[in-house]
Amino acid sequence: MDTLKVLVVDDESRMRKLVKDFLVKKDFEVLEAEDGAQAVDIFFSDKGISLVILDVMMPKMDGWQVCREIREHSKVPIIMLTAKSDERDELLGFELGVDEYISKPFSPKILVARVEAILRRSNLLTADSILHIGRIRLDKSAHEVLVDDRQIELSYKEFELLTYFMENQGIALSREKILNSVWNYDYFGDARTIDTHVKKLRSKLGDAGEAIKTIWGMGYKFEV
Repeated sequence: MDTLKVLVVDDESRMRKLVKDFLVKKDFEVLEAEDGAQAVDIFFSDKGISLVILDVMMPKMDGWQVCREIREHSKVPIIMLTAKSDERDELLGFELGVDEYISKPFSPKILVARVEAILRRSNLLTADSILHIGRIRLDKSAHEVLVDDRQIELSYKEFELLTYFMENQGIALSREKILNSVWNYDYFGDARTIDTHVKKLRSKLGDAGEAIKTIWGMGYKFEV
């Protein structure tokens, strides 16, 4: 497999070096940017970037604005780094299409594990890559979802969540199990993270979203 490129964006050179060293050990190619404006320039000049690790607080252009710029043109996975642990920031990140949200300080090994998990899942190519249940058709290889032959635009995390639901059709899934399976690696979120994503997913799927049923006090079940 070709070496995958990761863009690391942080105004602290020490932080960039720390993340880069751990990624390079895992055979990733790392590009660096020290501010938001440079990050945007690098991202749009290099079409081979597979994932972006993005700090929130930066000069010239903050992480939120960088995320908006990228999301207008690309669905590349984005991991957001922040020194804040404000729930409003986390929800804003998910609204903008951030795939993972990690608060500083963090373990570089955990960060790399999340990078690997996201890339492994987003590049999942298997013989049974197409799931077709009821009115929903999901193609894991093409990263495409159709409802009644109409394409639905989903964020990376919404797509992974729907995939998990469809692969576990008819099974009652607790919020804890969903967090561990979809967000993985001891994600330190809570039920509101899942509920927010389910709400948006149902909305995008329209009437077909009724297949995602709430099990009060426990979690959810996908059932047609």
